[in-house]
Amino acid sequence: MSLTPVKVALQALLDSVPGPTPVEIVPLASCAGRVLGADIVALRTQPPFANSAMDGYAARAADLMPANELRVIGESAAGRAFAGTVGPGEAIRIFTGAPMPDGADTILIQENADGVGGPVIRVREGAEPGRFVRPAGLDFREGDVLLPAGRRLDSAALGLAAAAGHPALPVRRKPLVAILATGDELVLPGETVGPDQIVASNSYSLAAIVEEIGGTAFDLGIARDNHPDLAAKIERARAAGADVLITLGGASVGAHDLVQEALKRQGMELGFWKIAMRPGKPMMMGRLGAMVAVGLPGNPVSSIVCGHLFVAPLIEALLGMPDPARDRSEPAILGIDMPANDEREDYLRADLQHIESGWLATPFTKQDSSMLGNLARARALVIRPAYAEPAKEGAPCRIIRLR
Repeated sequence: MSLTPVKVALQALLDSVPGPTPVEIVPLASCAGRVLGADIVALRTQPPFANSAMDGYAARAADLMPANELRVIGESAAGRAFAGTVGPGEAIRIFTGAPMPDGADTILIQENADGVGGPVIRVREGAEPGRFVRPAGLDFREGDVLLPAGRRLDSAALGLAAAAGHPALPVRRKPLVAILATGDELVLPGETVGPDQIVASNSYSLAAIVEEIGGTAFDLGIARDNHPDLAAKIERARAAGADVLITLGGASVGAHDLVQEALKRQGMELGFWKIAMRPGKPMMMGRLGAMVAVGLPGNPVSSIVCGHLFVAPLIEALLGMPDPARDRSEPAILGIDMPANDEREDYLRADLQHIESGWLATPFTKQDSSMLGNLARARALVIRPAYAEPAKEGAPCRIIRLR
């Protein structure tokens, strides 16, 4: 089987998504980080009335000639509007956010008035009509579309939704992502490690990626290298209604790599297997009914790199976010010479420094896919395209920032 290019594999994975997850109504206080399932329309106008942007005096601009005196006839504060009308030669004391009174068309800030606090003020410097006045609807008006479907709800979006009068919001259900580690050699952290065993780490890394992007991770534990255990764990994911099943390890062609066969026995339609990338070549994808099955390599770095490149966009697609297939890379400058590349696209762990001309990315000398320490220290992945020519230090490159 020929190797599938990274972009082709990503598109095939996204095309396998049956559609975004259903919409649920969630109280505003619980919506941080969630993704909107529908456009949000303003239920009110903001501000609902013209108000002052500064502390000072509401008056008629025509009266604000330097040295003119104005009689103060009342006060307007936030929540306590002045009920009368401002006439010629009159002003009212006004505070930030307070409603503008009838008859007034501008604000004389208190720094430009003498006699502040008294019954009469003297104008130091005039103000044109509308100065320091926030008109009604300056921010938004009832019926305006404020936030589009697919928007992740950050602090600004939540504040806007609250100001627009929404106590709850329609958001996409978090995709349920079942994660299954496989292999007789694995033990959980804290368990006794036998002479031929290693501690399982990939599940925790992938769960972190899933949760960070907006999904819910469901840990299926470790399946041993036998078909009954694999079948039972796969069935558990299906019974839970998982949107995605991620298997870790066992996707290659060795005598103990049983995952692909186990998934096919359950009815998986294989989409692709083996990608033209390093690390991450043994990755596969298929469909088990409505559930997307993603088989990631067992090597820790391989699985995490594939998580960033494939699992994160997959979850975004399930959340209905725009353009999950977008290019997530950005330009940088190589910090070392690089040799020519073969048919596989490389993702090299690298240090990252900000210099005057941009990002300087220096790949680590050791890139073995079992070395988590390098990945934890890396700030970026340097992308070396398939069949890339040798590149010198200082040459342009593309990176994906990790942190």
